Amino acid sequence: MAKVLLVEDELDLASLINNWLAREHHLVEVAHDGATALHKLKVAKYDVIILDVMLPGMNGFEVCRQYRQSRGATPILFLTAKSSLQDKELGFLAGADDYLTKPFHLKELEYRVKALLRRGSVAGSNTFQIGDVLVDSDQHKVLKDGVEVHLLPKEFRLLEFFVRHPQRVFSPEELLENVWESETSAHNDSVRGHITRLRKKLDTPGQPSIIATVYGVGYKLQSDDG
Repeated sequence: MAKVLLVEDELDLASLINNWLAREHHLVEVAHDGATALHKLKVAKYDVIILDVMLPGMNGFEVCRQYRQSRGATPILFLTAKSSLQDKELGFLAGADDYLTKPFHLKELEYRVKALLRRGSVAGSNTFQIGDVLVDSDQHKVLKDGVEVHLLPKEFRLLEFFVRHPQRVFSPEELLENVWESETSAHNDSVRGHITRLRKKLDTPGQPSIIATVYGVGYKLQSDDG
């Protein structure tokens, strides 16, 4: 499960890709032009960027170049009809990690995104064990003592974010930036409410909570060693 920025000006294609990736449990945000994409990249964090080249106003090569110049490190996949070797060279020189030409199969796009996620900020295992709780990102399941626990999509993404960053303390603002949609109306109370629900579903009575509160700072995943 990842937070994806899709930059595509063809509305039907953007909707198709959005629906496909959402079915894979990704949180997808869409921009239809380069300027909007750069704005989103300034105010939010993403796990992968899917970027068209031929965009209104500012083309994708320039978006990629400016993002890399600002030290943006999120993996970028160009998805474009520009298929010449020269175009691909321009894409990689601008800072792309991968390049897929149109027309394409949605399944191949899915594989490319998964490969970038393995190489990028959410790299590593997709199965996590915290005490008696097992989080399986590939199957989008959470088990407690072998029994499946039903989590709402945002609860799952919040838990998955914590298990990928064990023992790191996150402020409510950082959690909103990484887990919620950018420019969301959600606030700190939303974070607190989701954490309360996770605790009710996953904590064991009489034992420390799976998510610890660091007073005055934020929250962290509580590992077995505290």
